[in-house]
Amino acid sequence: MDLLDNIDESFIQYWAPSIMVFLPLLGAAVLMLWPVGKDRDGEGSLKLFALAISMAVGALAVWIAIEFDYDNAGTLQFLRNSEWIEAINSGYTLGIDGISLPMILLTVLIVPLCIIYSWDHFPEPHNPKAFLALILVLETGMLGTFVAQDLILFFVFFEVVLLPMFFMIAVWGGEDRRYASLKFFLYTLFGSALMLVSFMAVYFLAGDEIGERTFNLIALSDWAGAGLARSTGLWIFGGMFLGFAIKVPMFPFHTWLPDAHTQAPTVGSVILAAVLLKLGTYGFIRIAIPILPEAAVEWAPFIGVLSVIGIIYGALGCLAQTDMKRLIAFSSVAHMGYVMLGISTLTDFGLNAAVFGMVAHGLITGMLFFIAGSVKERCHTLEIERLGGLLVQAPRMGWILGFCTMASLGLPGLAGFWGEFPAILSAYNPANGLNETLYRVFMVIAALGTVLAAGYLLWLLQRTAFGTPSDEFANDPAIHDGTKFEYVAWAPLLVLIVVLGFYPNLIFKTSDPAVGNALHPCLSVVAEDDPGLAADCPAVFELSIPDEAAGG
Repeated sequence: MDLLDNIDESFIQYWAPSIMVFLPLLGAAVLMLWPVGKDRDGEGSLKLFALAISMAVGALAVWIAIEFDYDNAGTLQFLRNSEWIEAINSGYTLGIDGISLPMILLTVLIVPLCIIYSWDHFPEPHNPKAFLALILVLETGMLGTFVAQDLILFFVFFEVVLLPMFFMIAVWGGEDRRYASLKFFLYTLFGSALMLVSFMAVYFLAGDEIGERTFNLIALSDWAGAGLARSTGLWIFGGMFLGFAIKVPMFPFHTWLPDAHTQAPTVGSVILAAVLLKLGTYGFIRIAIPILPEAAVEWAPFIGVLSVIGIIYGALGCLAQTDMKRLIAFSSVAHMGYVMLGISTLTDFGLNAAVFGMVAHGLITGMLFFIAGSVKERCHTLEIERLGGLLVQAPRMGWILGFCTMASLGLPGLAGFWGEFPAILSAYNPANGLNETLYRVFMVIAALGTVLAAGYLLWLLQRTAFGTPSDEFANDPAIHDGTKFEYVAWAPLLVLIVVLGFYPNLIFKTSDPAVGNALHPCLSVVAEDDPGLAADCPAVFELSIPDEAAGG
């Protein structure tokens, strides 16, 4: 019995993360060899196989979450460090902590739900084999990015997601799919090239200080830019900033996003909004800040400025849209601005808010794109002025749309509130070394963004759900409530939006110790001038108003 227990423990600690990452890739390879007849014979078994693979990956992730030591969430667990590319000292290094675990669970939730949603209405051209294979390849890239602890390994997984999403938009997208897919590809590739140059610079310059050239994230976080010239650190951080900011995307690098979302098939938009955008914000927290803390302090105000511009610009852009999906896409620019504002404060309060905001945005905006896709399938249009009366013709869908808009505008009791309110509040008391007055201006501007969010979201709800159906769709039998596959795909997201709204500590208590470790190099940099400033970050995250804000 002890031997079996040891085997189980060895498997979960050493093999489970790797199997979780590469099982979808293996499933995609099998799918491409899957025989499907001309009359769609065998298509059902193909769908079941893809769903089974995604569910198996989800089961592994849940097992990892159960075995995860939440009392030591700040420590990398399930750590594996094997030789990979000896010539450049790049290792196959994986690890999971309280920052990566929520993102892993979000990924393994979204992928099977997308497969279920697509069950009875694959986009044209009808090729479920290729479509499902691309979804599974995307899952490998996303999961690999969240567990990689080596810069080259991170870069490989970061880039793996590029081609599947490019083909998903280019083949199954809308009328302007070629333009949108090419724009997405070029923007992301440009940012990735600069990010890789920064990784190489870190590799050579850190090696001179620590005595060994390495891409290992753990070793580089311990180095934390020690001995690096100020100007050099700023340029290197700038390369990482462009790579991650384009992926987020931050203003003014956001222009690829509305086109990609508008032209992508429904499932592509959901995966893009729910997970792919988070690769950029995750990169800031996992790589840029811990490795180059001194440069992060100097870049933070600039990031904060772009964040609040993105919040207001995204909201105003929403008010100008006539297409439902394009409006939701611009809302992503605004919501990711709150995430980046929290990151720019360089406090554990702000970074915890950012991690929660990443999860909340994935759930809520993913749901909004699901609903938009269902409306498009029924009405064959997303022009807001042509829609209306959804509560009359499809009442359940109308109420779900209303629920999601309330969550997106940050209604207390729903997950969106904890994705925005703590990020705004964190700007009141940024990390020492940052301009307090400037960040309080950011806080006021970001708070005004919530008012604009209420405006464009309620406008969307009023125009699409209320009133009576237009003459064009008044007696259209194709407009009906959700199908069983749609409800099964939506139900987990709706439940989690409520659960996290009432119990946000499910994420906060997991992420806080890891966030503290990510910020430790920043505190060390600030403490060089005043050792007392290192006490700025509390050991345990508590959602409380800072003493100054409370009048203390």
